Amino acid sequence: MADTPPDPTARLDLVGTALSGAGLSLIVSGILQAGAWGVIQPKEGAPVWLGVSPVIWLFTVGAAVLGAFMMWEQHRIDHDQGALLGPAMLKIPQLRGGLIAFFFQFLLQMGRFFVVPLFLSVALGLSAVETGVRVLPLSVSLLITAVGIPKVFPHANPRRVVRPGFLMLLAGIVTLIVLLVVGAGPEIVTWPMLLAGFGIGSLASQLGAVTVGAVPDKQTDDVGGLQNTVTNLGASVGTALAGAVLIAALTSSFLAGITNAPAVPDSVSNQAQVQLSSGAPFISDAQLEDALAEANVPPDTAKAITDENAAARIDGLRAAVAVLALLGVVALIATWRLPTKPAESNGTPASSSA
Repeated sequence: MADTPPDPTARLDLVGTALSGAGLSLIVSGILQAGAWGVIQPKEGAPVWLGVSPVIWLFTVGAAVLGAFMMWEQHRIDHDQGALLGPAMLKIPQLRGGLIAFFFQFLLQMGRFFVVPLFLSVALGLSAVETGVRVLPLSVSLLITAVGIPKVFPHANPRRVVRPGFLMLLAGIVTLIVLLVVGAGPEIVTWPMLLAGFGIGSLASQLGAVTVGAVPDKQTDDVGGLQNTVTNLGASVGTALAGAVLIAALTSSFLAGITNAPAVPDSVSNQAQVQLSSGAPFISDAQLEDALAEANVPPDTAKAITDENAAARIDGLRAAVAVLALLGVVALIATWRLPTKPAESNGTPASSSA
């Protein structure tokens, strides 16, 4: 494939860059603040914009800005000016399917990478090295499938590789939900990490060829930019969503727990309700014990609060993983239109027939 010579008259699309960056930033910011502020109904102590939570406005304005970005790009194309994105490219079913798969892959991948290290390093108190060792099975299984599938099945049906890949990702997430209980040790992440690696490796072996093979060679640079944008967006959304759900569930569970705990006085639980209304921090037992000791909390009360915090941490982690499981099901549904034949080397789109 020959390199395309640079065009000396080309100019950076500053307006398009600003619109796309602003739109994506607004949406991701909304996801980050959803747990603390509420999506529509504002939580206590949260800001209020026109009677509702700012989050819904961040989503609305972000979507409107992205719509303006698409119209601006079409305007530049209509006037023979360089554009960051050709909106017509998104009408290609194979490319659209590949980008959707990339989005969900990185959403699930980064959501998992957010939750599991928190469990290992904060809930269990493992060091960075110990945490890395526990995550290592994912790297091993990922390498096996990412390298092995193209070698063993060089003409594999992309749909029949990608969808089982998402199934393995989903199986790993469900396994983690089942095993994630109070008192669980670090060994519970081994099988979820192995399954995740097999799933991610399966996706990595196919999705790049699916997206690049959907367009002629001269448009591969555009596809690369789209692919990077979608993967970064998926990673941001996955991390933000997992974090927002985790903190919301942790806060709700912890406040309910100490309210119903006989060893925790009403004055303490009422104070916690006020101070933690915007979200409880995800901290270890040791950190909480030190804070309670500094506040001169009686030992029996401190133990009850610490026990409730440990249970609430697990509730928060399970809630975040459960949302990822739901999105894994959505990914399976969203990728049914992927092609059934590998792309030709000249960039000819592959068949998407069943």
